[in-house]
Amino acid sequence: MNNTSKLIISIIIPVAIGATAGFFTTTGVGSWFQTINKPSWNPPSWIFGPVWTTLYILMGIALFLVWKSDASEVQKKTAILLFAVQLVLNFCWSFIFFNQEQPGWAFVEIVVMWVAILLTIFAFGNISKTAAWLLVPYISWVSFATILNYTIWKLNS
Repeated sequence: MNNTSKLIISIIIPVAIGATAGFFTTTGVGSWFQTINKPSWNPPSWIFGPVWTTLYILMGIALFLVWKSDASEVQKKTAILLFAVQLVLNFCWSFIFFNQEQPGWAFVEIVVMWVAILLTIFAFGNISKTAAWLLVPYISWVSFATILNYTIWKLNS
């Protein structure tokens, strides 16, 4: 498979997962999310779409750099498996928090996701420093989201 195909597939995977997760993220007027207590520093709803789209694209580029690398197959498979795990956890968080309306369980899940992202960064860093750095905005945003999730949970329990 050529690199152009690998790049396209690598970007489509996280963007498609994110778009699917977005299906469970109903934050419009009258939704559960609009009725719960949120901290004053909760970002406006409109910012989440552009931020997540950017992060999913960066994740896809990072995946591409690992996939196309000359690293050993074991290194690549391990890194890609960790990437897949954190991506599944990313999807599950939206479902738990928004669809199931369970901020406590979502907090537990996002902490596990944060660890999986960190492990992915380390695995990617062993293959491509650039790929690892491309995931830093993602773990930064998830760190913020973890604090926000915790705060929302506490404000509403």
